[in-house]
Amino acid sequence: MVVHPAVKVADGGLRAPQSRLDEAVSLTQAIDLDVVAAELVPVTKRRPATLIGKGAVERLAELVVAKDVQVAIVDGHLSPVQQRNLEKEWSCKVIDRTGLILEIFGARARTREGSLQVELAALSYQRSRLVRSWTHLERQRGGFGFLGGPGETQIEADRRMIGDRIVKLKRELEEVKRTRELHRSARRRVPYPIVALVGYTNAGKSTLFNRLTRSEVLAKDMLFATLDPTMRGLKLPSGRQVILSDTVGFISDLPHELVAAFRATLEEVLEADVIVHVRDMSHADAEAQASDVELVLKELGLAEMVDRGLVEALNKIDLLAEGSQEGVINQAARRPTSLPISALTSAGIPEFLACIDNQLAQNRQIIDVSFDLGDGAAIAWMYRNGEVLERNDDERQTHLKVRLDPANIQRYHQMQANGGIG
Repeated sequence: MVVHPAVKVADGGLRAPQSRLDEAVSLTQAIDLDVVAAELVPVTKRRPATLIGKGAVERLAELVVAKDVQVAIVDGHLSPVQQRNLEKEWSCKVIDRTGLILEIFGARARTREGSLQVELAALSYQRSRLVRSWTHLERQRGGFGFLGGPGETQIEADRRMIGDRIVKLKRELEEVKRTRELHRSARRRVPYPIVALVGYTNAGKSTLFNRLTRSEVLAKDMLFATLDPTMRGLKLPSGRQVILSDTVGFISDLPHELVAAFRATLEEVLEADVIVHVRDMSHADAEAQASDVELVLKELGLAEMVDRGLVEALNKIDLLAEGSQEGVINQAARRPTSLPISALTSAGIPEFLACIDNQLAQNRQIIDVSFDLGDGAAIAWMYRNGEVLERNDDERQTHLKVRLDPANIQRYHQMQANGGIG
C-alpha cells in the first residue's frame, strides 16, 4: 500500500498531490513490489504520533486487512516514533520515503563503491531509527562506579556496532575516493574535458548517453535504472575528444544521508567542464523536477554554475503533442544553451553537440605557433588537442592559428621547455 500525506503548503507547492502519489507508486514498483492500493491522505496538521489523522489511520488499517497488505509505504518523512506507531496500528511493515529510496539504491548498486555508499547511507538512517524496544535485554554487569549498574543496554550496543561499522565504511570510501582522484589526475594529464549529464531520475540521461557514445548502459522506463556512474569517450563535431559522464538520477526530497554518502560519486559532476541538465519535457512536473535538480546541485556547491545557467537538453520532445512541441522549441529559442532533443529518435542531437562544442570553446584561447615542416608530431598534437583555425605553410615552416584550452596551452609550453613535442 502506498500512502501520500498531502500536507497543506501555504504557497500550494509546485507539484500536484496526485503527481507525487504516482511517483511514489513508480518508486515502489521499481523494487518489484506489487501495489494493491494507493491513497492520497489530506493532512491539515501533522500529528506527532502518526503524521496523518486518527480517522485516516483507522480507515487505512481496514484497507490493510482487506487487501492483505504486507508493506505500507508512506511517501514522506516519518520520525522513528511515527513509524513504530503506524506499524502497531496497521500490523504491517511501514517504510517512509527515505527508507524506500535506500531500498532501491541497495537493490541497484553494482560497483563496490556504490555498495559501500548505500550501506553507509542505510546505517546512518537506521541509527536514527533505534528506539527503546529492547530494555528487557539490559546487561546487569558493567556500568560506572564500584557497585556496577544496569550497564550497556541492547539499544546502546546496537548503536555502538552501527557507529563502528560507519567509521569502517567511511575509511573504505576514503580509499575509493583516493583511487578515483588518481583516475582524475590521470585524465587531467591527458587532459580531456568532462561533460556530465545530470537530471531527474527517468529523464532519459542513460538513453542520451547510449545515443552519443554508442554504449549499452541500462536504460529503462524506470526510476533509478542507473545508479553507478559511467564514463565514455565522445568525439565532438570539431574533432575534440571529451569524456561523457552518466550520473545517478536526482529526485525530490532526496534523503540527506544519500546526498552525503554519494558525494564521492557526484564529485565527477564537481569536476565537469560542462554540466548538461537533461529534462523530461513530456512530464507534467517538468518545472518542479528542474527545481529539485538545481537544489541538489546547489547543495553540492555548484550554486554559481547553476545561477549562471546550465546547458539544458529538453528531452523527449517526440512524446509531446504538436502544439506542446512548438511551445518547447519556442522556449528553447530564447536561450542558446537550451536545446530541444529526443534521445530516442536523435532529433536535435547535432545542434546539442554543437552547443557543447561552443561552451568548451568559450574557455579556449587563440595562439599562433610555428613548427618545422618535418615536425609532424607537433603539428599532429595541435590538430588532436586543439581547433586549428588557420594554417599557412612556407618553404621551411608550418604556421598555425590554434584555439586551445588553458590546460593544453600550459602543456604545450612545458613540452617546448623540455625540448619540443613528441
